[in-house]
Amino acid sequence: MAPPAVVDLIRRKRDDQRLDSPEIDFLVGGYARDEIPDEQIAAFLMAVYWRGLDAGELRDLTASIIASGERLDLSGLSRPTVDKHSTGGVGDKVSLILAPLVASCGAAVPQLSGRGLGHTGGTLDKLESVPGFRAALSNGEIMHVLEEVGCVICAAGAGLAPADRKLYALRDVTGTVESIPLIASSIMSKKIAEGTSSLVLDVKVGTGAFMTDLGRARQLAETMVQLGEEHGVRTSALLTRMDEPLGLAAGNALEVVESIATLHGSGPPDLVEVTLALADEMLSLAGIVDDPAAHLVDGTAYGCFVRMLEAQGASGDWIPPRATSITTLSAPASGYLQRLDALAVGLAAWRLGAGRAKMGDPVSATAGVLCLAKPGDEVTLGQPLLELHTDDPGRLDAARDALGDAIGIGPEPPDRAPLVIDVIRQ
Repeated sequence: MAPPAVVDLIRRKRDDQRLDSPEIDFLVGGYARDEIPDEQIAAFLMAVYWRGLDAGELRDLTASIIASGERLDLSGLSRPTVDKHSTGGVGDKVSLILAPLVASCGAAVPQLSGRGLGHTGGTLDKLESVPGFRAALSNGEIMHVLEEVGCVICAAGAGLAPADRKLYALRDVTGTVESIPLIASSIMSKKIAEGTSSLVLDVKVGTGAFMTDLGRARQLAETMVQLGEEHGVRTSALLTRMDEPLGLAAGNALEVVESIATLHGSGPPDLVEVTLALADEMLSLAGIVDDPAAHLVDGTAYGCFVRMLEAQGASGDWIPPRATSITTLSAPASGYLQRLDALAVGLAAWRLGAGRAKMGDPVSATAGVLCLAKPGDEVTLGQPLLELHTDDPGRLDAARDALGDAIGIGPEPPDRAPLVIDVIRQ
């Protein structure tokens, strides 16, 4: 039977008609093989943006993206596998702490991560501030580190869900990034292809998150949980707040230093709260009974972190790089710090050199923002509130501009809402 005409499938989706599994596979596979041009898939993506996908179409789209490449087989590992994915936020260094923490409890954690874009930092950018750390590993190396250490944080190989890379790049230039079905299929195709048995999603919501609206964040979380379960991966999601930076540091080396402090039992309370909530959920899905909080103080999680770094090429006696220019911003009044806007801090860190405007741009290991106070703290006029770290003082004015309305001070401390808003399970 002759294959369908691409334009007919575009018209049908444009007119809100359902596509079946072979038709979706034809589109995704043809695009992955360069048999269908960008302009036709761009039209299809826009039709999906406006018309959406039903549950079956979304399941088929995700399956087709997975089938465009290889799928890791982690079944030979001696530990149960569980991973975590965050939708991104400011100061979100949780993966650096969480992977060795959960591994120290007996799980294997295959953290295939990415690099940052815009105001949200990338996990690999943070770890690559460690001298010698190597993010590009072969599948064999991934398996070896998982078996020997219990966790690995590395880049996804080119063979995993290659159709997603093409689709994501096209979405980025066609105004279709915000589509929940397209976001869900992009995230979940990569996580399912990596071969983990269970997955916890950290869907952040707030001014510093990709999702600023709670209703849309919940819809995304529910969609991804359903997709994971349909593809045989035990999946749950936490909705967590991202209205202020998580922890005190936003920037690559700064966040590594803070992660190490947390692995030594002295992390900021908000960072510890989110990390332990995710760890508890990961261990529950993996069927492991343990107390992760104990491993933050007894040295086992930190030991696992060091072994992972060394297995991926880092020196055991590395010294965190430090910016050559550090400038402080002071409190404009006395009172309680009521607001420290996450987006503004993230943009400032980006303008200082910690992030990139487009993939492939270089990033600075040392650039970033260090928060010297958090909402709820009492401050006095002139007290230092933020440190701006950079190796290029010419970037400071742009960073100060980004922070123009970031700070709010008032006579009373703000109401503190729980960081974990909800847990989504099937």
